[in-house]
Amino acid sequence: MKKNQLHDYLFQNLQESNMTFEQVFEHIITFMKINPDGNYRLMVGTDSQVHKSYTVFITGIVIQNEGKGVWACIRKVIISRKMTQLHERISLELSLTESIVSMFTEERKNQLINIILPYLYQGATFSMEGHIDIGAGKRNKTSEFVKEMVTRMESMGVEPKIKPDAFVASSYANRYTK
Repeated sequence: MKKNQLHDYLFQNLQESNMTFEQVFEHIITFMKINPDGNYRLMVGTDSQVHKSYTVFITGIVIQNEGKGVWACIRKVIISRKMTQLHERISLELSLTESIVSMFTEERKNQLINIILPYLYQGATFSMEGHIDIGAGKRNKTSEFVKEMVTRMESMGVEPKIKPDAFVASSYANRYTK
């Protein structure tokens, strides 16, 4: 991936389309500043859907102030072939999640943490999660990939979440893959 391609990423939600990552980040800052004493979870996750001649990947970014609302957006990527190999698809889902997570640099994460910092003793919190659309259950076809994918998320310093806790990937992003 070319270095400047990161700036070509475009995001959308029901209110806005063609948002750059910078604009998404500004929305997150604005959302957090409304209640700087909140309990924030920044979650990124990707889901995919194989269609007749292509595969759709949706990456969701969700900032949640627990019990007080969310702001969210998605990024859509279309691969012009049917990706039938489950491991390849899960791996690409995670790569797309990782590419967004990596845009939240230490500097950016610190900007977000600094919003809640004065309110830590009043109970304000901030965490970042990578939601992976896989499950560990014995009957789950993706269970054999859990260790590999969880390790990849952990290596980025992000808390991995798998089903049923990976709702950004399995519910929010999933809605837009159809």
